[in-house]
Amino acid sequence: MERLPDNVRRVFDVRIKLLRPNAIVPAQATPGAAGRDLYACFGPNSAEYMTVHPAGRAMIPTGIAIGLPKDHVGLCCPRSGLAVRDGITVLNAPGVIDEDYTGEVNVLLVNHGMKPFEIHQGDRIAQLVVVPVAHISFTIVDDLEATKRGGGGFGSTGR
Repeated sequence: MERLPDNVRRVFDVRIKLLRPNAIVPAQATPGAAGRDLYACFGPNSAEYMTVHPAGRAMIPTGIAIGLPKDHVGLCCPRSGLAVRDGITVLNAPGVIDEDYTGEVNVLLVNHGMKPFEIHQGDRIAQLVVVPVAHISFTIVDDLEATKRGGGGFGSTGR
């Protein structure tokens, strides 16, 4: 990839389809934010809000479908404010949106907090980060190069 001047950003087009009239286009909270906020969007025949109970989980609709650029993936990531204040996070973080998925973006939230948490229409529930994908192939070998860590797994590098 060619190097761009520091003051130039490469912009990739993500097509978006609003599936309901009250759907909200993902938005950047600040100019330097890596993610775009995803918003809860309930249908006209559904409840006005959803409750995620302690130790419970809920699939929250966003009312949008997206068309990602070729060789990119959408990552549905938690919002740090919800996590620290209320114990709400994305259960399968990050949720993966493949470039060939064009259905509704839903967010699987889990409540690690102590109180029920209500999600209302238009609440910011997660953030979408779009990143390039490295396409790989596997080569079968008899041995791997030795490293200092070797086969040391969880916790092997210290606290």
